[in-house]
Amino acid sequence: MPFTPNCLPTAVGSMPHSNPQDAVELMLRYLPQIPTWPQLPNAGYLESMYLQYSGGMPFVTLDPAKERLFMDLRGDIWADLERFYERVLEDDLEWFAITPQYASGLHAFIGRLWRTRPPELVMVKGQVTGPISFGLMITDERKRSVLYREEVFDAVLKSLALKARWQARQLQRLHPQVLMFIDEPYLSSFGSAFINLSRDQVLQYLEEVVSAIHQEGALAGVHCCGNTDWSILMDTELDVINFDAYEYFQGMTLYLDRLQAFLKRGGVLAWGIVPTNPQIAQGSAETLRRKFLEQVADLEGRGIDREVLLRQSLLTPSCGMGSLSVETAGLVLQRLAEVSQAVRADLSAAPPKGKRAKTRASA
Repeated sequence: MPFTPNCLPTAVGSMPHSNPQDAVELMLRYLPQIPTWPQLPNAGYLESMYLQYSGGMPFVTLDPAKERLFMDLRGDIWADLERFYERVLEDDLEWFAITPQYASGLHAFIGRLWRTRPPELVMVKGQVTGPISFGLMITDERKRSVLYREEVFDAVLKSLALKARWQARQLQRLHPQVLMFIDEPYLSSFGSAFINLSRDQVLQYLEEVVSAIHQEGALAGVHCCGNTDWSILMDTELDVINFDAYEYFQGMTLYLDRLQAFLKRGGVLAWGIVPTNPQIAQGSAETLRRKFLEQVADLEGRGIDREVLLRQSLLTPSCGMGSLSVETAGLVLQRLAEVSQAVRADLSAAPPKGKRAKTRASA
C-alpha cells in the first residue's frame, strides 16, 4: 500500500476526556484526514492502555480496588493455555474483540464515522499496546513481569496480535486504508538493566504483531516517546516510526545509514513535534514549524534527501494526551493542525527539485 503522507497530522491516541463523543468530535475537528480513535483512561480504569487489551487473555484477574490487573498463574496453567490456543488455531477474532466496556472511544469513533465521514478523510488510525511494554507492566501474583514467563508471554503476544487484527478489520469498515500504531513506551529502557531482552527477542516480538497487522492489509507503526535504539525498529517490516522529535530529535541522527534504508523502502517518520506538556502554552505554531524544518535541514545536511523526508513524514504530538486537561489537549491538536497546514503550504509552494536546480544555475 503506497503511503506518502506529505506531513499530514495524526495523533498518538490517549485523550483526557471522560465523554467519548466529545473526544471524537475534537479529534475530527483538528485531524479530519487521519483521525485516531481516542483512548480514554479517565473514563474508567479498564480503559488504561494496559487493561484495555486484556480481554480474552488467559489468567487475567482484575483488582478493581487497586484499578489494576495481574495474571494468576497458581495451579495448573496448561488446561487454560490449551483452551486459549484452540481459539488461536480457530482464528476466532471475535474472541479477541475489544468491547465498549474497555474502549468506549473506539466504539464512539466507529459509530460517528459510520454515520458521517469527513470529506478530507484519507486514512483511519488505531493503536494497540506493544507486547514488550505490556509484558513488563503486567505481573503474575508474585509481582514478576510476565514478559519473562515464556509459556505465558507467548499467549500475551498472540492476544495482542489478534486484537490488532480484529481492530484493523473494524476500522476498514470506515476506510480501506488503516494505520495501526503499536505503543511501546518501555522500549526507551532497552539496553538498560531494567529490560533483560536481546535485540533478536525485541525484533521477534515486534515482528509478530507487525505481521498480524500486515495480514489484514493495514500499515503498522511503532510509537516510542523516549530515546531508544531506533535501528531495531528500522530493521523490522514497520511502515511508520513515531518518535518524540520535540525532546529527543538528536537520537535519530545516530542511525543515518539505517534511516536511509528505511526511507528507501518507503518507510515513514512520524515526528512528535508538538509537546504534550505545559510548554505548549508558550509555543506558537510558527515556532514549532521552524523547529521541525530545522530538524529536517539537520538530516539533509547529513545526507538524507529533503524531498523524500518531507514526502514520507507525518506530524504528531510528542506523546499521548491522557494526563493533560481537556483544554490543553485541544490546544495541542490545534497547534498540530496549524503546523501541518503551514508546512504543507510551504511544500505546495516550493518548485520541484529539478526546477530549483535549474533556477539556481540560471542565476
